[in-house]
Amino acid sequence: MTIQLIEHNLHEIAVEGRRVLFHIPTSALFELDPVGEAVIDALRGHQTLESDDLNSVLAKHFDTNQVSDTLDEFRQLNIIIGGPETTARAPAEITGEGLTTLVLNVNTGCNLSCTYCYKEDLTTPAKGDLMDIGTAQRSVDMLIKQAGPGARVNLVFLGGEPLTNMKLIRSTVAYAEEQAIVADVKVDFTLTTNATLLTNEIIDYLDSHRFGLTVSMDGPKALHDRNRKTIGGKGTYDVVAKNVRRLLSRYRSRPVGARVTLTPGVTDVHAIHDHLVGDLGFHEVGFSPATAGDNDIFNLNGQELADVFAGMKALGRLYMEGALRGLNIGFSNMHQLMTDLHEGTRKLIPCGAGVGMLAVDKDGKFNLCHRFTGSELPTFGDVDSGLDKAALSKFVNDAQDRTNTDCATCRIRNLCSGGCYHESYARYGDPLHPTYHYCDLMRDWVDFGLEVYTRITTEKPEFFAHHIEPRRAT
Repeated sequence: MTIQLIEHNLHEIAVEGRRVLFHIPTSALFELDPVGEAVIDALRGHQTLESDDLNSVLAKHFDTNQVSDTLDEFRQLNIIIGGPETTARAPAEITGEGLTTLVLNVNTGCNLSCTYCYKEDLTTPAKGDLMDIGTAQRSVDMLIKQAGPGARVNLVFLGGEPLTNMKLIRSTVAYAEEQAIVADVKVDFTLTTNATLLTNEIIDYLDSHRFGLTVSMDGPKALHDRNRKTIGGKGTYDVVAKNVRRLLSRYRSRPVGARVTLTPGVTDVHAIHDHLVGDLGFHEVGFSPATAGDNDIFNLNGQELADVFAGMKALGRLYMEGALRGLNIGFSNMHQLMTDLHEGTRKLIPCGAGVGMLAVDKDGKFNLCHRFTGSELPTFGDVDSGLDKAALSKFVNDAQDRTNTDCATCRIRNLCSGGCYHESYARYGDPLHPTYHYCDLMRDWVDFGLEVYTRITTEKPEFFAHHIEPRRAT
């Protein structure tokens, strides 16, 4: 029998002298024993190898039964014998029944003029298009109806700046809560804000309805004020920091996180994290490097992006050191990677856009996600006529087909699955084009994450029960 190693289904990392196998089809990790190490090393030295020849190479060190058992395990894992994964996963079927999240674009207007904003329909408050209550209520009706009794759904309020349309938010929340009781559905609310309009009264209202809150903030004053300005060009740090302290002193229902956009000159990940978590008190901070905005001067170049990932790895080491002491330092990017590895994530598509999540624009049209509202990408029906399941199904099925792309055999294909649709759309004009411009950095980031995950699993496994698994319950 001819034996061949299927390299695109396995990847090795070294952790403190141990060889650990990352099984790519399942996103699982296995520590190699001496027999496994020897089998892989022998097969790596040859294009193919006859089983008798392999046994003769290994016979001097290992019992034949040990080798046979290891080969059987490797066959079951589909990392030996030719071909791709033994069982191809079926494309995700779009029925309209799997939708759990709707993003409501409640106002295209924003009271800030952040230089890097990705929103394609963004405008000033005076010119902003507000979603009307009828559109919002029909969105709620559709979400709850398709969810069914016992389900849990999420309504996300986004802008522009969503707090500029508090009247709609209050009405929609009240309506959604009423309809959820009738339909026996649990409904959660989420909101992302620039925090400039927060008052005690608004904070208490959001707290009473257990909103999941994220604040867009870019770090200390000198960094934040570079890009996050008012329409008149004035920096916003002072008012944002004041309101954030007010928010974090009053908000009790759920942890509050910050989202940071990294641009040229705003790349000191460690200092930003220290300020937002240590000085202001955010529960966690997530970083989003700008690489595909409309204005190229705000996109990170290759060296800047490499420096950002180096900074993220340095912060990741602090995350690991904290985890080994049983602490979560609040680094969202690393925490999400740990969650994906712990849960054995196997992505058919980059995110839930078009499957578990859709965005509703001011006219009630279904967009792939909130980043596409106002873009030229075709929409997928509307709240009046219903979801265009055929068009959406075609898009998602096309997204799952990575034939003739580097993604087909990439070792992180089940954790990345091609990258953000909107980033591909902004950079290449095609939402299905893989984000090749930082593949090597992403592979290195995942390799680093595999090392961190292995260390935590080995030395402090209870960290996952205390800090990863409860995340799904919040």
